[in-house]
Order: sequence, then structure tokens, then C-alpha cells
Amino acid sequence: MTEAGYRIVDDAGRLAEVIGDLATVDRYALDTEFHRERSYWPRLALLQLAWAGQTVLIDPLAVDPAPLAEIFAGPGLAVLHAADQDLEVLDRACGRVPARLFDTQLAAGFMGFSSPSLASIVERLLGRRLEKGDQLTDWTRRPLSSAQLRYAASDVAYLLELHDLISLELARLGRAAWAEEECSLLLRRSRGAAVPEEAWWRLKHARQLRGVERGVAQSVAAWRERRAQALDLPVRFVLSDLALLSIIHRPPRTRAELEQVRSLDARQLGGSAPSELLEAVAAGRSLPPKALRLPPSQGAGSAARPAVTLAAAWLAERAQALRIDPAILATRADLALYLQERPEGRLVDSWRRPLIGEPLGRLARGELALAFGEDGSLVLEERSRQPVLLEPMPGGDVEPAGPAGGLPGAS
Repeated sequence: MTEAGYRIVDDAGRLAEVIGDLATVDRYALDTEFHRERSYWPRLALLQLAWAGQTVLIDPLAVDPAPLAEIFAGPGLAVLHAADQDLEVLDRACGRVPARLFDTQLAAGFMGFSSPSLASIVERLLGRRLEKGDQLTDWTRRPLSSAQLRYAASDVAYLLELHDLISLELARLGRAAWAEEECSLLLRRSRGAAVPEEAWWRLKHARQLRGVERGVAQSVAAWRERRAQALDLPVRFVLSDLALLSIIHRPPRTRAELEQVRSLDARQLGGSAPSELLEAVAAGRSLPPKALRLPPSQGAGSAARPAVTLAAAWLAERAQALRIDPAILATRADLALYLQERPEGRLVDSWRRPLIGEPLGRLARGELALAFGEDGSLVLEERSRQPVLLEPMPGGDVEPAGPAGGLPGAS
């Protein structure tokens, strides 16, 4: 251990010692530093671990971190903050993610925190301030400065203490099982490479494309995705979205037409790229309808959108009353999926069902109604089914009542 409170691990022997030590502990704090601005795949630049008074900084540019998979496969609990991107990096660098996870950011959402940064939650819960650092620092630079190393070490310095405090509070609130379920779901989330044939879904206004445009979009976006993966470049370096959309709307047939595409950089037309791109355009033009992969339904049709808006307003009140981050409780997409003829999604069979799903189901069936409470908040009430007589409209006509029944949705 150095005077700074951490050890640098930059060879296989030291890494083996760390693995031996970690094999004996029941939990460890974990964080990563990585870059992906100029690559398709995230590039791990530093890996930080802390346990029982020990802190190590593993240099993946000097030693292969893959042997840590042995620890990740073991019974130890990995404690991370905002773990999703770290898990993607670890999966690629080590071949797997930890079998057990506690995400302090996610778990804090069950205490009313809304996606807190590590610095803010450490200050609010522990009364301490993290080492300040430059968020735009280059972690691939060697040697790393002492300031960079201190900053990196501070990212794991308080995670185990946060785990203790948050776990006690969640147990007091009766919400520990909810956080455990969400962390398990986070671990099971797919982190493989994007499916090339589905890459066009990410385009702005993809759902508005029609006819041949869809086939060209799928084929050319898939080509861009595969080329970016092979070259380990961001997709925008292969072909910008603007150039891709230009090709979709006016598919080129020749090299000359291709060179006239808006926002297509000449540097992107080197080697085999032009012929491959024109082949992708041609394949898209003739793509059979059965080969087209359409974006998934957004859940609620136009008739159900008012219902989703109404449910979202109640959800915000419910989240505030429960002191749970609304984003954890449910998203608009969750509400839309639930308020379908056949409900789907997270409100159907998770801890959310009794809190959100069942009340919304009764609301959708017309058994409950939303009203303003005395304090101005939205409350669910038993529905009276007593029609309200409205003032006559100009001309003597009575304002039409809405259709009978309740909101579209669950059963």
C-alpha cells in the first residue's frame, strides 16, 4: 500500500495476489475508467477495486484483467455506482460480469434519490466530499498523474460504506428485496453488440419511413454497424446519420451519385466502402417484406395516449408519496405497455404490480377515478359512475360526454 492509500497493479504476479485476496472476501467495491469517443467498443483504461482497507488500481494497458472473471464468478458481492456502463466494459474486458451486484445509485432510488451522482450521494449520506477531478481527463495517457490516481481511488473509497447505510435504510423501509430484484435485472440485461439489422431503429423519425425507404434504411444501417464493429470506430466515423438519411431518401445507384450524397466525407469512401455501400443500397431496394425488421410497438396507440398522460400524472404523485425515484417506479413506456389490451412489461409481474400495476388496472377498467385532493394532489377514488350535467353549449346543444367505460388497458 502506498502513502496515497492505494496500490498499482501492472503485472500478472500482482494481479494474481489481488485475485487471491478477493477470493476470501464477501464483498468488494468496483469501478472502471474507460473511453469510447473514438471507438465502437468501450476501451478499459483503469479498473479500481477496494475491500477491507485495501484499494488497488489495475492498469489494463499493462496487464490483462481477464483473470478477474474468477472473482466475478464467485460468491462475492460487487458494489458499484451507476453500474450499467461499467458492466458492459467488464463483460468485454473480462468475459463476464459479477454474479452478484449492488448498485448504490439504483438502490438509492428506493430512498427518494433521483439518479444521484456518486459525489452527491457521498456528501448527502456520509457528509464527505470526493476527490475532485477533470471529467474530461485522458485515462489512456501513461504515466497517470498522482491527481488522476487519487481521483480514481476515491471512486471506490466509500462504496462499501454506502452499501452498509443504504442496505440498513432499505431494510427499515421494507424495500431491500425490491432493490435486489432490480440489481439482478440489471445483471441480466443484454450487453452484446447491437443487432445490425435493427440499427436503423435509432435513426431520428425511423418510424416515419415507408416503403422502399425502410428496406434501404435497414440494409445500409446494418452495413454501417458491421463496418464500425470491424474497424472499431464510432458509427458516425463510417457514415453520419445525415448521410445515411440522404441515402435512404434518395438511394444512389452509381459511384457518381454516391459522391453527391450530402454529408458523405470523401475519407469515408476509401477502399471497398463505395462498392459495399452501393451493394447495401441495392439489397435494401429489393428487401422482401418478410425480411424487414420493424421497430417494436411504442405500446399505446393514439387513442390510449391521453390515458398514458393521465396515468403519468398520477405516477408522479405516487412516486413522491412513496419516496421512490419516478424513473425506477415506471416510465411512460412502462405505462404505455401496461395500458394495452394485453398488458406487458415491468408493471405486470414485478414488485411494481401492487404499487402501480393493480391500481392502474382498476383505473383502466373504470373501477377507480382520478380526482384532485384537498391539497391539490391527484388521488385515486372509487368511481361513483354518476354523470355530471354540464352547462349547455352555445346554440343549445349539450356538450357530448366521452365514450362509456374507462381508459383503455389492463385486465
